Amino acid sequence: MSVLKNFQEIVIETPVDKIIRQIRSLITSGQLEAGDRLPPERKLAERLGVGRTHVRDAIRKLEFYGILKTLPQSGTIVAGMGIAALEGLITDVLKLENNDFASLVETRVMLETNAASLAALRRTPEDIMNIQKASEAYAEKVKNGKKAIEEDLMFHLKIAEASKNSVLKSLMLIIIPDIISSFIKLDICKDDHFSKVLEEHKDILEHIVNREPELASKAMRLHLSDVIEYSNNLKQGNGRLV
Repeated sequence: MSVLKNFQEIVIETPVDKIIRQIRSLITSGQLEAGDRLPPERKLAERLGVGRTHVRDAIRKLEFYGILKTLPQSGTIVAGMGIAALEGLITDVLKLENNDFASLVETRVMLETNAASLAALRRTPEDIMNIQKASEAYAEKVKNGKKAIEEDLMFHLKIAEASKNSVLKSLMLIIIPDIISSFIKLDICKDDHFSKVLEEHKDILEHIVNREPELASKAMRLHLSDVIEYSNNLKQGNGRLV
């Protein structure tokens, strides 16, 4: 049994993963800098020897992380090196031991509870509208029987925007997607999870609207109870939720 621990799971990269790795490498090495424009999808696909769909999916994911930005009539540009470098570091952290991942989860909890508290103090009418729209998009997808992963992330990011702390938002943009991705791989997000999340979203939003920072923070911590439990199980060596 002790010998088995020395073996590591083989991860097979998809074409999208390989494209993202290349782009990240070009950015972190300085060959691509903030403001530089990527070649058109068609030319990039030809150069890489893959279909345009793979290129498009990779660009969308990097846009989602805030690494790339597509501008009308200007094409796709590099948004900034800082986030890109940090995103790479976070990805490396996720390949380490369970306790490292648990620390990442603890960081998320600290960021998100503070984001909710600050949002309750600093939110504008526009912020409330944006958070509400994100919540409604989540509800609509769940109603149609689909897993609303990206919509859930957007809800949290809109709260971070309402906190008026750009650094906090950037860190959340880096950390949360990878944690959610691990949840999906371990099949932790069951169908009933999404209905439960919808009610928790409503509670968080209500406290933000009412300018109740302490209650907003508590509601966010309750909302993150699953990820906290997952983190605790990792520390104890269980590997997944029971």
